[in-house]
Amino acid sequence: MPLTTESATHGRADSLLGLRLRTPPANLEAEQALLGALLANNKAYERVSEFLAPEHFADPVHGRIFAAIARRIERGQLANAVTLKADLEADGALEEVGGTAYLAQLVSAMVGVVNAAEYGRVVHDCWLRRQLVEIGEEVVNRAFGDAEGLDASEQIEAAEQALFELAARGPNEGGFIAFERALTAAIEGAERAFKSAGGVAGLPTGLKAIDSMMGGLHASDLVILAGRPGMGKTALATRIALGAAKALAEDARRVGARKPSGAVAVFSLEMSAEQLATRLLAEEARVSSDRIRRGVLDQRDFRRFVEVSRTLAAYPIYIDDTPALTISALRTRCRRLKRTQGLSLVVVDYLQLLRPAPGTRPESRVLEISQITQGLKAIAKELAVPVLALSQLSRAVESREDKRPQLSDLRESGTIEQDADVVMFLYRDEYYLQQRQPKEMNYDNEDKYQAALDKWQKDMERVHNLAELIVAKQRHGPTGKRDLFFEAEFTRFADLDRDHQGDDAD
Repeated sequence: MPLTTESATHGRADSLLGLRLRTPPANLEAEQALLGALLANNKAYERVSEFLAPEHFADPVHGRIFAAIARRIERGQLANAVTLKADLEADGALEEVGGTAYLAQLVSAMVGVVNAAEYGRVVHDCWLRRQLVEIGEEVVNRAFGDAEGLDASEQIEAAEQALFELAARGPNEGGFIAFERALTAAIEGAERAFKSAGGVAGLPTGLKAIDSMMGGLHASDLVILAGRPGMGKTALATRIALGAAKALAEDARRVGARKPSGAVAVFSLEMSAEQLATRLLAEEARVSSDRIRRGVLDQRDFRRFVEVSRTLAAYPIYIDDTPALTISALRTRCRRLKRTQGLSLVVVDYLQLLRPAPGTRPESRVLEISQITQGLKAIAKELAVPVLALSQLSRAVESREDKRPQLSDLRESGTIEQDADVVMFLYRDEYYLQQRQPKEMNYDNEDKYQAALDKWQKDMERVHNLAELIVAKQRHGPTGKRDLFFEAEFTRFADLDRDHQGDDAD
C-alpha cells in the first residue's frame, strides 16, 4: 500500500530524529590513553603534533589538557602531571579539567610512545567523522528549509566546497622529502627538456616565442594572461589551448595510444561554446570569423573550413561555457574531467567573471578575487596541471603616455600578483596608433596634414601585425618581452617570422 504524503513526511521526520539521537563518533578511551602517554613521555608529542590539535578532541576537557601540554613542550619545558597542575591552577582551569585526581588517572591510562601516533590518528579520525556528520546535517537542513536562499544546484556546490575544505584540513600527508628524491625529480625534468624538441620540459603552447622563454606550461603553475580590451587575450589563450591539445594528440599518435593521455579544459565565461569553436575554426582555416557568421564564403573557403573542422575534432579540447561559474563548481568539473579523460591544461576566460564558493560572502571585491585566485592555484596544485587564467587590467593604463601594462595595472593586483607563478601582459601598439590617425580638420594647411599622415602611415607599417608578450613575473625563470605575429582579420597569433612575415608567420 503506497504511503500518503503525510505518512511519508512522518517517516522522514522519524528517520532524521533517529539520526539526531545517535551519539557522534568519539573514542574517549583513546583520548585518555594518548594524554597519559604525553604526560608520561613528552617524546610522544612529536608523533602527533603535525596533525592533531586541541579542537580534535571530543571531550573539551581533553582538548584543554592537550593544549596545555603542547604549550609547555613547544616552549622546551617538561609537561607532566606536576608541572601541568601548576599551569592549570595559574589559568584557573584546574577544576574545569577534573583536578589533580583526573591528571593522575590519565597517567595510569597511558600507552607506549610507539602507540601514541596510532591513538592520535583514532582521535583525528573521530573528529573527521563528526565533521562529516555536521556537514550531512547541514545538507539535509538546507535541502528541507532552503534557509540561506540557495537553490538545489548551489546547495550541491556548497556541500562540495565544505567537503573540499574538510579534506584540505585533514592529516598533513606532506613533510620532508629526501634531497636525493628531489634531485631525481629535477634530473628527470631536465632530461625531458633535453630530449624534447626545442627544450620544452612542460606542456608545449604551439608558440616557440613562449616555449623558449618558459619551457612550456608547467604542472601546478597558475599563469595569468592580462591585457586591456581589444588586445586579443582570448585569441592568444585559444591559440595556446589549441597548441597544447595538438601536442597531446601528436604524442598519443607517436606512441600508438588510442586517445591522448590528457585533455584541455576551456572555461569560457564570456563567449558561448559555439562562438569559441567558430573563432578556432577561423584561426586555423584562415577564414574571417565575420565572413563565417554572415555566410559570405565561396566553395573553396567552405571546403577548407570542413577539412580544418575534421582535424580539430580529433584534438582533446573540452569547452564549458556556463556563465557566472563558481570556483567550487569549476574545481568539481576539472576533477571529473581528469577522472574520465585525463587533464593536462585548464584555461579560464576570464577570472573576474568567476564567483566565490556558495555560502561565502567576501567583505570586498579584493577579498573575493583573492578567494578566486587562491582557488585557482589550489586547483593547479591539487590536480598537478597548469592553469591559464585571463585577467582584466585597470583603466590606469589609458591615462599613461606609454600604455604598456605593468604589474600594478592588474585589477586587485596584490592578490593576483601574489598567487600567480607567471604574469604575462599582451600589448599591441597598432591598436592605440590606429586611434591616433590624423584628421585633416585639425591642421591649418594641406602640407602639415600630409606630413603628419605620412609619419602616421610609417609608424603603422612598423607595428602592423605585431604584438608584444611581456612576461612581467616568472617565479622560476626570466622576465622579458617576446614579439608575436597577429593577424587581426582572423584574430590569429603565431610566431613572428621577420623574413617571410607577409607569407605565413608559422
